[in-house]
Amino acid sequence: MKIVTVSAGLAVVLTVGLSGCATASPDVDAEAAAPPEAGAVEITNCGTTLTVTEPPRRALTMEQNATEIMLSLGLADHMIGTSYQTDPVLPELAADYADVPVLADLYPNREAVLDAAPDFVYSTFTSAYGPDAAGPRADLAALDVPAYLSRFACEDPATGETEFHFDGIFAEINEIATIFGVAERGEQVVVDQRDRLAAATATATADAPAGTDLLWYYSGTATPYVAGAGGVPAAISAELGVTNAYGDAEQTWPAGNWEEIAARNPDVIVLADLTRGGDGDSAQSKIDFMRSNPTTAALDAVKAGRFITVPGSSMDPSVRSVTAVEAVAAGLKELNQ
Repeated sequence: MKIVTVSAGLAVVLTVGLSGCATASPDVDAEAAAPPEAGAVEITNCGTTLTVTEPPRRALTMEQNATEIMLSLGLADHMIGTSYQTDPVLPELAADYADVPVLADLYPNREAVLDAAPDFVYSTFTSAYGPDAAGPRADLAALDVPAYLSRFACEDPATGETEFHFDGIFAEINEIATIFGVAERGEQVVVDQRDRLAAATATATADAPAGTDLLWYYSGTATPYVAGAGGVPAAISAELGVTNAYGDAEQTWPAGNWEEIAARNPDVIVLADLTRGGDGDSAQSKIDFMRSNPTTAALDAVKAGRFITVPGSSMDPSVRSVTAVEAVAAGLKELNQ
């Protein structure tokens, strides 16, 4: 038996076939100590034990971030469906994405999920396992369908990661790769991500003046939602050596107000470009609003056009998180030339 630990509290157990039989210790009950089926992967995921007896062949991803992790691992041929696309798919993944059936614009309901007959479900958001979507993970488990949930979105936060960090998303990529029997691909994806992260960090620390203050503006105009502590923007700010304007907020995505934002007067505003079409979703709609609103029009960053745009999905844990680091690092370099 070979045991691989992916991250603290999240162990992956790979049981491989061995010639001959090992003899159990006299102090251990042989039946209780019996390992999982040969070739199985057993993990503890958000406090739930998942056992996958062989690499899934009919996996369903519930939203884009999970989909792009799967596609980055070359697993399109292991997928029966996807859903909830929020941004144009990464160009390097577009061809593979085109081969995967889209079950719903948003989340498929439980009936649609069961009709697809998945043998594995993967989501990066708790909402995917709500009653109006795939249903609780325990219900899927009762049907012998392992349901994986990102460690950053556990139903009980105490069973996962309470704050985003890059090592955590790298561990998740490796964990999915192990489940699908492509551990070496996972390692290569993570090596590439780490190299890109290091390069972007070096660029930003060389080009951003000390004390640069960033406001991460996600959505809304009447009530702007901004990045606080614990999420991807907070981790990116720390990596790049800049200050998150709302880093003192306890929530990951607090509701801000324009008077307080004006008082904080950030040096740069990072805009989430969301394609869902709501009020203050697209980057351009945010800029148009801030330039037309008397309170925000007086902000130094607005007057100087100090904006950096990133896809909205890159502000959630995914393979795009490093892409967001690169975009912000490049934006800071351009703004400070």
